[in-house]
Amino acid sequence: MPLYKTIQPNSQTTVKIWKITESYEDLLQPLDLKPNSLERVLGMKSELHQRGFLSVRHLLRGFGYTDQDLYYDDNGKPHLKDGKHISITHSFTFSGVIISASEVGIDIEKQRHKIAIIAKKFVDYEFNYLSEDDNNYIKKLTVIWGIKESLYKLFATPGMLFREHFLVIPFTLSDGETVAWIDYKNKKYRYNTHFLEFEDFTCAFVTT
Repeated sequence: MPLYKTIQPNSQTTVKIWKITESYEDLLQPLDLKPNSLERVLGMKSELHQRGFLSVRHLLRGFGYTDQDLYYDDNGKPHLKDGKHISITHSFTFSGVIISASEVGIDIEKQRHKIAIIAKKFVDYEFNYLSEDDNNYIKKLTVIWGIKESLYKLFATPGMLFREHFLVIPFTLSDGETVAWIDYKNKKYRYNTHFLEFEDFTCAFVTT
């Protein structure tokens, strides 16, 4: 399947989401991968991960880039050679790429009940407005995780903890957006966040 969804949260930023229905062979065939990218994809044990990796390269093509335009720093953060900011995600049958003139982060997560089991590992302040009796508890936890994962990707600093350093301001699912903060080493950073649902998945992304 080609492009699933395109979102433009502002004039400088575009999000593209891909629904992965193609086979590994069909995804690989039209791509021109760098040798180390080909080595990476061939070394992946899961075909699901292989297809996710390749679908991201198809999304890059949708932006007018190739695999050769993408590189990673020592912290594993992706960059584009032209200086624009990029963040990448894939989860099961969906992948996403966000590209902007300013720093960004993106995450896609499948909505699963087991997130409630690990909530205390990534939620602290947010428990002030969350309720386990809320029918949307799992969905809200997934939004919070997705926002914090996006913040982590954007900041790409070892030692940061979801529970201690990231704050997500109260929201309702119908809002589709909220504000998040990074509070790290006596400095505070404010970010705009956006989120949406599709086919039991949640996508969250953050912009400056």
